[in-house]
Order: sequence, then structure tokens, then C-alpha cells
Amino acid sequence: MLYGCKKEVSVEKLEQTNNNKPNIILILTDDQGWADVGFNGGTDIPTSNLDRLAAEGVVFSNGYVSHPYCSPSRAGLLTGRYQARFGHDCNMPYEGNNDASVGTPLSEKMISEALKENGYRTSAIGKWHVGDHPDLHPTSQGFDHWFGFPGGGMNYWGISKGALNTIYRNGKKVPEEELSYLTDDFTDEAIDFITKKDKNPFFIYLAYNAPHTPDHATAKYLKNTKHIEYGNRNVYAAMVNAVDVGVGRIDSTLVANGIKENTIVVFLSDNGGRLNADNRPNRGHKGMLFEGGIKVPFFITWPEKLEPNQKYKKPISSLDLFPTFLEAAQLDVSNEKQLDGTSLLPYILEKKKTNPHEILFWRSVGGFEYAVRKGNFKLYKSAYKKKTLLFDLEKDSYERHDISDENPEIIANLELEYKKWDAKNIAPGWLDPHAENVLLEEERLQSILQKSIKNN
Repeated sequence: MLYGCKKEVSVEKLEQTNNNKPNIILILTDDQGWADVGFNGGTDIPTSNLDRLAAEGVVFSNGYVSHPYCSPSRAGLLTGRYQARFGHDCNMPYEGNNDASVGTPLSEKMISEALKENGYRTSAIGKWHVGDHPDLHPTSQGFDHWFGFPGGGMNYWGISKGALNTIYRNGKKVPEEELSYLTDDFTDEAIDFITKKDKNPFFIYLAYNAPHTPDHATAKYLKNTKHIEYGNRNVYAAMVNAVDVGVGRIDSTLVANGIKENTIVVFLSDNGGRLNADNRPNRGHKGMLFEGGIKVPFFITWPEKLEPNQKYKKPISSLDLFPTFLEAAQLDVSNEKQLDGTSLLPYILEKKKTNPHEILFWRSVGGFEYAVRKGNFKLYKSAYKKKTLLFDLEKDSYERHDISDENPEIIANLELEYKKWDAKNIAPGWLDPHAENVLLEEERLQSILQKSIKNN
């Protein structure tokens, strides 16, 4: 189905060569919940385009990100490395006067740099949030083109509020009158980049800020969610629907230009959902190392190579996308020895039976909280619960039953694994308020529970 936008239809089909390397579009949403898409069982938010695309490829039912909140998760995604390796454990300080020492350093190689070195034209669109200083902006990190804002959050009308909350195109401020609704603007920019006449394949990192706060939506999308009676959820859902419509327009652009078959599209959220999101049936939310904070909606399509209607159940990580893209682009992944991820192509194309990962790690604020998943067992050192928890995810995927007291040997083994892994990391390069917010959240919960008991 085509979506009736003139930018989506070119006069003639695009001609791309460069050894038939695939185009790659990496679509990232912001704070979107697990059940905020139909392909994960959601029923209230209209996501027909995302659901259709998910059915055309592989849905990762145990797809994790490397961190439970925004900036560090993006740093891991873009570098293919645990962000703790280079001290990017925290969101950027909010003052907005950070120098070039705060953020993912230029010494870290990003997906964009590896692909650009090998003939790809590259574009970053949307939210950046891995380096506030201009020296760390996308155009210094392997992106030929950048349209978006540097900071962690922005209003959806494009109204400038300081250097971090301003829309730029390749370093120049975009006049506010040229902007409409950022989700639509980011979609339009992606379509423009796709349809440029160029024989080289493209890599687009399309990082929508939706559905991150503030809750802003247009009448067009609110009409599509009017059946949701809870007002805050209604607006949140409209923001997700705007992404869905945008992805549908991008897909129709690929079809119209004859390049869909050899275009990889990956979709995921940067972390678990925020307030008004739906992370069910997973426990927890953004910021937590329960499954609800780190397991996200996640799929990949590549019509030329991948069979449709697949579900891959073994644990995979956003860190795997860097090596997966390199292998898809016919590049030698072994040259990138710094990577912590592994290419997923042998598992989803060749049906390799072993696990992509025997063990996965998470660390927040230098170890204030951390988690380890090895096989079916998951250890979570939770400052929120003031306890080191253990779950058997095969028997208890919803993490309702802590079995740490009965399994001291498993706890000891996973603690040792964490210490060996953490020895290769460095201390956070800066701090954020996450630790204090976690403790405050537990205090608020206990206060509510105590009031409930007294009232009964």
C-alpha cells in the first residue's frame, strides 16, 4: 500500500550498484513499551505498518538493549560495545554546557564510520544524545548528513529552547517555520535521503524521539487513538501511531523506488517503556534491570534474504547490530576486534543452532545496579529492592519469584562472571541523577503501600 505523499514517488527507479550491498535503515524509538506494538500482542495502539513489516522478517522475542535508559543504550547500539568499556554509563549532565570529554569519545568507532569507509552514504536523523558538544555531533562520527537535535528530549513542534533543543541540519539551525511535527519531519527527511540520486547504498539511523515526553500529538494521530479512554495513554498512543504511519511511508518509498528487496530494516526501542507505556507482561520499566527495562520490541527485515514470519527466541542484544550490518555489507567482521556483539546472520539466515550469547551483562552508574543473564538464570543486583535477586527465566519469565536464597552457588558463579567482565570496564566519565531517583522511587512505593494498609 502506498501512502499518498509526493516525496515517496520518484520519476524513475533508483539505480544502486556497489556490489549489491544492501541499504540499511535502523529505526529507533524512545521509551516505547514492549506491548505498544501489535506484533508483541498489543491491542490498543494502531501499529499496522510495524506489524506488517515484523511479519515480513524476524521478530526477536528476547531482544535486549545494553542499558535501561537513553544515552548509554544509544552509545552501546552505535558502537557495538558495552558502553561501560568507555565510561558511558550515564545520561549526559543536564546543564547543557558539557565539553567534548562528556559523551561517546571520537576514539570509539561507530557503525556509521565502518559503513562510510566501505562506500555507504550515511545519515543520522532525529535524537542524538550521545554527545552534546559540537565536536561529538553526528557529522564528526561518520555521518555525511544530520537532521535532528543534540539533546535528550525536545518538544514536538520544533520550538528552539537552547542549543541542545534546537533542530539542526548539518550544523545549521533549521528555521522553525519549516518544521511541523517532529515525527513527521524526521520521516520526511529520511524519505528525502532515500530518494537522492546516488549509486552508493545508504545507511540511515532514524532515531525518533517519540514516544518520549513531552506528550505532544496532532489531531491527525489523536483521531486514530480516540478509542483509548485514558487520556494520557491516548496521547502516548497517538505518538506511537505517528511513528507507525511514518514507517509505513518509508516502506512505500522503498517499494516505489524498487529497492525494498535489498534493504535491511531494523526496528527497536532504546529501552523499556516509560510512564503511560505498556511493558506487560514484563516486570518493571525504563531505568530498571528487570525485563521491562531492557527487553524491547525488536525486529529485522531483509526481503531478499530473510524468510518471513520468523520468531527468534534466543537472547540477542542491540550490540549485535553493528557486526550484523558489517556482515550483510560483505565486510570482514573479524577486523573489528573491539566489538562485543556478534553477527546474527548465521542464526537467522543459516539457522545456526548454538546461542549468539552464552552470557549478557548490564551495568548502571558504575555498578550501582547490575545484571547478568547466563542461560536461563538472571541475577539482578537491585538497589531498588536493596537485594541481589535471582530468577529462572525459563520457569519464571515474568520475574515474580526470587530464588536467590535457595541458590547461593548460582549467585556466586554469576557474581564472579560479572566481576571478570567488569574488570575490562572503566568508571563512569560523569554521573546523572539515576541512582537517587531509583531510591526515591522505592521510598514512594513503600509510602503508598503503608497508606493503603492504614486505610484498610
